[in-house]
Amino acid sequence: MCEKNQTKVTEFHLLGFKDLEKVKSLLFIALLLIYAAIIGGNLLIILLVSISNHLKIPMFFFLKHLAIADVLLTTSILPLKLNIMLQAEGAISVSGCIFQLYLFGVFGFVQCLLIAIMSYDRYLAVCDPLHYTLIMRPKRCQGLVFGSWTFNVIGMLSEISLVGQFDFCGFNNIDHFFCDIGPIVELSNSDSSVLKLVDFIFSILVICLPFAFIIVTYIYIFITILKISSTTGRKKAFSTCSSHLTTVCIYYGTLIAVYMMPSNESASLLNKYISLLYIMGTPLMNPMIYSLRNHEIQKAMKTMLKNILSAICEIHLRKI
Repeated sequence: MCEKNQTKVTEFHLLGFKDLEKVKSLLFIALLLIYAAIIGGNLLIILLVSISNHLKIPMFFFLKHLAIADVLLTTSILPLKLNIMLQAEGAISVSGCIFQLYLFGVFGFVQCLLIAIMSYDRYLAVCDPLHYTLIMRPKRCQGLVFGSWTFNVIGMLSEISLVGQFDFCGFNNIDHFFCDIGPIVELSNSDSSVLKLVDFIFSILVICLPFAFIIVTYIYIFITILKISSTTGRKKAFSTCSSHLTTVCIYYGTLIAVYMMPSNESASLLNKYISLLYIMGTPLMNPMIYSLRNHEIQKAMKTMLKNILSAICEIHLRKI
């Protein structure tokens, strides 16, 4: 409860990047272009996988849901950030801030599980190809994806229900560009020990364990690749796996740095900039690393463009 001389907070003020105020216009344009690229690239992947029959395989099914999570994650943060940059003060209601935290948690952490599932898919394809079709049946793939979304939706509800009971009094400035768990806890006048414990356990389950699982599967993948007799085959496989692993390390590494390491004032400032990597960096890179470099995706793009041009030509001829 707030003390008599304290005012109950009804809205927060997101300070964003105050130290970059002099280049505010350039920053706005850069963020807007990056957001457009993220939406365009990921929506293209979603569209191609949805309409192309030869992409109806587990790997692309998982990529589609990863792209959906990327779009939703970025959309839950960047539009509000861009709107705040156009205002003198970045005001957001307490309930709106908590809701954004919930969306960010669901869309951000579901990617951890999806990437882990994708690594298992690649492990089976490389290390156990004879049983791949039997294990990665459509219903099982759907169950894995549905389970990932459900686990995060329910898991984040447990945290948000605790945050919703917090009292916020007096100070209402959040030194961040979105409503993250750390800054919100710092502003609360309530006991946050239970929330911190729940958040730590949830972080172990959705960040650390999947990351460890991915590392183990890639070790087995690399061992198997080394046994490939063809030099060209080894180079191609290593190139693909190293690109995937780079994205994995960036995404999980930033999450671990922000949410699993001890926090202090200097670390909080650094975390604000590190957060940009998993909110904008990986959603921007995923379409290129996971999909746009893939031969099957390129083939689907060419087919789609060919069909569009044919349809345009047909319409033009009918008008003539």
